[in-house]
Amino acid sequence: MPRLSLNALRAFEATARLRSFGAAADELSVTHGAVSRHIRALEDQLGLLLLSRNAHATEPTPEGAQLAEGLSVAFNLIQRTVDQLKPGPLTLSCSASIMMYWLLPRLSKLKNAIPSLELSFNTSHGEIDFTRDKITVAIRLSSIPVPKGVTPIPLIEEWIGAVCAPEYMQTNRIEKPSDLERARLLATNTRPSAWVDWFKATSTVLENPPEIAESFDHFYLQIQAAKCGLGVAAVPRMLVRDELDSAGLVAPFGFVPGPVSIVLWVAPHAASQSKTVALVEWLRNELQQMEG
Repeated sequence: MPRLSLNALRAFEATARLRSFGAAADELSVTHGAVSRHIRALEDQLGLLLLSRNAHATEPTPEGAQLAEGLSVAFNLIQRTVDQLKPGPLTLSCSASIMMYWLLPRLSKLKNAIPSLELSFNTSHGEIDFTRDKITVAIRLSSIPVPKGVTPIPLIEEWIGAVCAPEYMQTNRIEKPSDLERARLLATNTRPSAWVDWFKATSTVLENPPEIAESFDHFYLQIQAAKCGLGVAAVPRMLVRDELDSAGLVAPFGFVPGPVSIVLWVAPHAASQSKTVALVEWLRNELQQMEG
């Protein structure tokens, strides 16, 4: 059998993993047609149908799934070997809200603590592939599925609370949880369960629970809306500490432990590198000092 094309194998692996020709084309920076041609040529060469195509989805056949699994392991191994041979800047992944409200205000402190650290950032909050996404360390909620082969490093419990502008609290006489019945509740699409989590954690039951008045794409937008007096937001304490300290926001009922915790994921191929160890230690100490 002639040697298989590496580009064809990459095109197939990406399509099988992403279940989409278009998504694979975007990841590989080629056209949809190029991906399709590569896979068709690979199927012809192997004499096997590797993908089941229909109008709604692209699914690997049993033979395709077996090939895709092996290719994913092989490509990840190649990338890890290259990274170990010539490590570049570390990449820290966290949500945009943690980046804005927690990390950026402490970035100069991090640079002073580890002057030689070259660090880039990835703003995401869900599942990742360390090799494909080129991520070294990720701050995540304990509820997010953990990558294979990774042991989460526990950091802190996530404390949650209801916050609003001081003027909003005074004008609407927000003094006890039942007063929320006449409040505008603000939510976020990244944590739609936030209010349910808070009601459960505080054992609060409202006779006439209000509907969510407004929902935002990110916590940082929700927090800004609360600061502008648009309503009450249920948020993690770590995102609003500075606003509470400056009296831009108040927490009428304080904070309670929520249903999840904050953990660190570390790429296995980079876990023993001295700069990775230093970054992990700094993140752990800084978060535990803040919430301890």
